[in-house]
Amino acid sequence: MSPHVLVLGGTTEARELAASLAARPGVRVTSSLAGRVSRPGALDGDVRVGGFGGPEGLAQWLRAEQVDIVVDATHPFATGITENAARAAAVTGVPAVVLRRPGWTPAPGDRWHPAASLAEAAALLPPLGRRVFLTTGRLGLAAFAREPELHYLVRSVEPPEPPMPRHTEVLLSRGPFTVESETALLREHRIDVLVTKDSGGSATSAKLTAARALGLPVVVVHRPPLPQGVRAEPDVASVLARLGFGAG
Repeated sequence: MSPHVLVLGGTTEARELAASLAARPGVRVTSSLAGRVSRPGALDGDVRVGGFGGPEGLAQWLRAEQVDIVVDATHPFATGITENAARAAAVTGVPAVVLRRPGWTPAPGDRWHPAASLAEAAALLPPLGRRVFLTTGRLGLAAFAREPELHYLVRSVEPPEPPMPRHTEVLLSRGPFTVESETALLREHRIDVLVTKDSGGSATSAKLTAARALGLPVVVVHRPPLPQGVRAEPDVASVLARLGFGAG
């Protein structure tokens, strides 16, 4: 029987994995998207959009669709999905693998300020500057509303979800970005401090290089930990090898 792989996706790596699996004869791949992006790009294999209804709903879906393997290739900060996938896999006995690109590491000249949450990031801002480039996504912006004197440039793929800080300018854009364009953006908006989640990868890392060149402080929100006992693979090739598909 052909193996059925469920890829919990939305990331670049999830798309790459789905394409690689779909190209293998006899492998069925289904990519599941949460539906937070209104116009997702084309994906290889089958696609479903929307939640499962918690770990119980996901477990039911795994059984009904006869899924043989689950790969959680969601965003590093999508903790709810990751926890639900781990619980559903444990209940059903379906093997589960987590794909997470490595996080960023500071380079010489970086002025990084670590934060454990968006609220902690917001609390660090007042001494660092008044004009903030906020690149933490469209959710959770209410955490930054408690400092009404700060001005925010918020960049997001989709329109941010309110409530938002009083002085907010929204920039709808999708990476990858270049160092040149990020440097120009920081200068144009007279940014004093950058706030970002540690998403990792190269698509949005140019802002870190630009901030370093301009001597700007960067507040970096650390990734939440994986569920206990869950081990992550750093790239598509590692996942394929772990699943026994090889890299070909």
